[in-house]
Amino acid sequence: MGNNPICKMLGIDYPVIQGGMAWIADAELAAAVSNAGGLGLIAAMNSNGEQLREQIRRAKELTDRPFGVNLMLMSPYIAEAVNVVCEENIPVVTTGAGNPAQYMEQLKAANVKVICVVASVTLAVMCERMGASAVVAEGCESGGHVGETTTMALVPQVVDAVTIPVIAAGGIADGRGMAASLLLGAKAVQMGTRFLTAKECNVHANYKAKVLAAKDRDTIVTGKTLGHPVRALKNRMTRAFAEAERDQNTTPEALEAMGAGALRRAAREGDVQNGSCMCGQIAGLVKTEDTCADIIRGICAEAEQLLSSGAAHELLL
Repeated sequence: MGNNPICKMLGIDYPVIQGGMAWIADAELAAAVSNAGGLGLIAAMNSNGEQLREQIRRAKELTDRPFGVNLMLMSPYIAEAVNVVCEENIPVVTTGAGNPAQYMEQLKAANVKVICVVASVTLAVMCERMGASAVVAEGCESGGHVGETTTMALVPQVVDAVTIPVIAAGGIADGRGMAASLLLGAKAVQMGTRFLTAKECNVHANYKAKVLAAKDRDTIVTGKTLGHPVRALKNRMTRAFAEAERDQNTTPEALEAMGAGALRRAAREGDVQNGSCMCGQIAGLVKTEDTCADIIRGICAEAEQLLSSGAAHELLL
């Protein structure tokens, strides 16, 4: 995959990017993905500048390969996070949960490549105009905060609308999903759920077990009434949240209080009934706990085999 534009741009071996999952995507996971030839990401989430710097420096101890930071633009510490990214010479960031416009000049001046996560064509075009190096077209099959359009519909429309490389995300966990994404015009894939069960992932064992046991209809989307829908595995918390959303007497403030700290409870404390186990619909395909190297190389090898002329011909028969 040496001619792949994303691999060339980021200095990686395989066109695979690890999702920037809050409370999950730490230095250890990012370094493991990067050591395996993909692009690992540290989730800045709501960390202040020094907390993020600590994670970055830990990752530098664990790998000499490129890795990046996922910037959550609604964080109260986003300005600190951007400063730290520039000071630590991070080569690439992905951005989500907001508009990166006010930080683009500072990031680009520090030679940071900005890859924006988008859920619509309009956002993709806007990010290209701002100077983004690439966009992640993330379908609603993904875990965490989601849009409304499926990956299958979103990716080719974004590909047609922009000239920068497009990375597909949402519902990808094996070589079939990667091959399909490349055929839709994407140049790489981003995966979150598949890396949740990586051996190097430090998410709580209860969370991993719940993902490994999940079936195709075990996720639910809540939070639509608040304007920021989230996909997670069904449990006591998400069922109560969904019921509260249907009750017209429930205030937005009450809903926000129900969700506060829920991801941390599941990811760090292991409370998979009263916490939020954010996870994509593809969880039903994730059945084993593997190393990041096995995940990345296995998926890429399967995709290459499917995309070879013989395999492609057989699929058409």
